[in-house]
Amino acid sequence: MALGDKIRKLGSEAVGAGNPVAVLFGTVTNIHPLEVNVDQRFTLDEDFLILTESLQRIELDLKHTHLLPGSEVTKDALMDKIVVRSGLQIGDIVLLLRVQGGQKYVVWDKVVKP
Repeated sequence: MALGDKIRKLGSEAVGAGNPVAVLFGTVTNIHPLEVNVDQRFTLDEDFLILTESLQRIELDLKHTHLLPGSEVTKDALMDKIVVRSGLQIGDIVLLLRVQGGQKYVVWDKVVKP
């Protein structure tokens, strides 16, 4: 490698080190296993993605029974689970933060359109 090429390479690495995080947008293309397409240029699989807690699906099972007043009969109430947070879905647009070095990407949050 010529000296000029080495200097250019070192210069570009120094610039990259000065910007430790890059912000990107991606689209969820698959859930199991998780895949995110970034700007229609490349796809990241779950090996390269770090999810925050706010993107995890949360369900509450509210099934319960109670005794009817004045009798010994029980009644079931709320048979279904309630989804508190849906988690990621195919087609969701997500905000990604590229970790310095570019090997991992933090899926920071979903992007919502007003």
